[in-house]
Amino acid sequence: MPVAIITGASKGLGRALAAELAGRGWRLVLDARDAEALRSAAAAVEDAAVKSGAGGDTGAGAGAAAVRAVPGDVADPAHRAELVAAAQELGGVDLLVNNASALGAEPLVTLAELPVEGLQRALEVNVTAPFALVQAALPALRAASGSVLNVSSDAAVEAYPEWGGYGASKAALDQLSAVLAVEEPGLRVWWVDPGDLRTELYAAAVPDDPDFSERALPEEVAPALLRLLDEKAASGRYTASGLRNGR
Repeated sequence: MPVAIITGASKGLGRALAAELAGRGWRLVLDARDAEALRSAAAAVEDAAVKSGAGGDTGAGAGAAAVRAVPGDVADPAHRAELVAAAQELGGVDLLVNNASALGAEPLVTLAELPVEGLQRALEVNVTAPFALVQAALPALRAASGSVLNVSSDAAVEAYPEWGGYGASKAALDQLSAVLAVEEPGLRVWWVDPGDLRTELYAAAVPDDPDFSERALPEEVAPALLRLLDEKAASGRYTASGLRNGR
């Protein structure tokens, strides 16, 4: 069975992607900082996959290892090494999903008000950690002719007030993704704008959004993103709205 590492997987889009992949029989290594929430999410994802008949070979304890929770901070080099080692134990790395994100300030503020430490944290989590995790997983990804899915934002390409720090970090992630795609033609590298989702992260960013209840749920968007896998899509920048509309 193929193996994926998904960061920020205890809730939101990361958990929704994990559920979709587990339902397809993938083995998963899931990351998040909240150990209790992550283990609960991993157990629920694995249980749902087994009940659906997609748990794969559960003999000799294999089922118990199909979804592995590895709590920690992606900004920690030792934790990143743990994630890759756990994936190697399950068979390698066929897909790396860099989904974990930091806003830099909650709620978002203007650049004049953004603490330098907040910008540093956003860059550390949204740029440096995905870059370092790609480096750590690269031998396994090359061996599998695998894929990298970096979760971006429309704030990476549009100048929205108060989204400057977060947007700058996602713009940097986009550029790293684009260069990686050129340098590693044997891999598929996708950087994807999922849109404004009904998640805790978005609620923390914009707590007074009057349209929050109308935002798409992560579970509605995850299948569209996985079209990239299904169709072996070329490396590039995609939007969830485009993928949902067949583009």
